[in-house]
Amino acid sequence: MSPVHCAVRSLCASLPRVRPSPARLQTSYQRLIHRAAAPSVSSAPIRLACQSTWRRKSWDSAVRSRRSFSTTPAAQHGHLHTPKPGEERKVTFIDKDGDEHTFEVADGDNLLDIAQDNDLEMEGACGGSCACSTCHVIVDDADMYDQIPEPDDDENDMLDLAFGLTETSRLGCQVKMSKELDGIVVRLPSMTRNLQASDFADKS
Repeated sequence: MSPVHCAVRSLCASLPRVRPSPARLQTSYQRLIHRAAAPSVSSAPIRLACQSTWRRKSWDSAVRSRRSFSTTPAAQHGHLHTPKPGEERKVTFIDKDGDEHTFEVADGDNLLDIAQDNDLEMEGACGGSCACSTCHVIVDDADMYDQIPEPDDDENDMLDLAFGLTETSRLGCQVKMSKELDGIVVRLPSMTRNLQASDFADKS
């Protein structure tokens, strides 16, 4: 049986049961005759070319679909700025033994960093991320306390866990020095309670 007859039989077998139009049959028949008359070509080079193209397209697609990401500068916990001349801010810590420690600092420095940089006993177990109460301080003067921006919900939640909570309690990591807080005096509580937000996470 000639290649043309084989092609015709293959076409008939693949046609749907609904009778096709004469024009469609003629077009399909001409295509099959053209393929049967074409010289035989080895499929190996074609297969290799297809594989190469597929790999290249897959790689390009993977590169295009790769998620872009951005980074933000890491918080420099424990780093203090050098105050500009004439803009020095004074802060006084009263430790657990009643001793006073006064330092000159810059705007933007927070009380936790100031205390730790000067070797005062302030733990800051969460690293200053407002997730514990171990940097609890008590502002000595109520008027100075009113100069501090209001605590947010996260800070209030952590203050609820603090030992010896008072009406002028704040977290040292959330109190940043400014012109309004120049001369602030804070007391360190006699002890701290190391409870972190993660302690109350759902463990189930």
